[in-house]
Amino acid sequence: MHGPPPSARHPIEGAERLGFLKNFITRPNIEVGDYSYYDDPKGVEQFEKNVLYHFDFIGDRLIIGRFCSIAAETRFSMNGGNHATTWFTTFPFPVFGNGWEAAMPDSWPNRGDTNVGHDVWIGYGAAIMPGVQIGNGAIVATGSVVTKDVEPFAIVGRNPAELIRYRFEWTQVASGASRRRTT
Repeated sequence: MHGPPPSARHPIEGAERLGFLKNFITRPNIEVGDYSYYDDPKGVEQFEKNVLYHFDFIGDRLIIGRFCSIAAETRFSMNGGNHATTWFTTFPFPVFGNGWEAAMPDSWPNRGDTNVGHDVWIGYGAAIMPGVQIGNGAIVATGSVVTKDVEPFAIVGRNPAELIRYRFEWTQVASGASRRRTT
């Protein structure tokens, strides 16, 4: 049995809206595993436009595993969108320079890299916040806003995203979720 090579940009003939994402990435701080695809009627090239506040000088990475399915208009907010909340103001004066850099804090809010495991399905228009870790085999429902880590094989949805259920009974038992209320 053979599938399309991971180097194929558009693995389904005539479906230019779908492509193996790794072959479209231009930013060095985005890593995508083989066979993960993005489907967007405006074109696969739109993906990087949906990675918001991803500034090279911050150094955070978006890491997406192998065999992921990512629907159109999924947005990844990165750490560049975080503003300090312990200052007198939330305005980021230091980034504008011209003397304002003197107000530079010891560190900016940074939740780390955003990591999507292998075989993850992310539905249309989902939003993934900075530093979130999505476990292998998880499903993120359409329109969800993911603000915290998602366990492997969990199905999450809503705003903010919460556990709906696990894909398999054995993952529920292994994670200790049998003691938790699931809907």
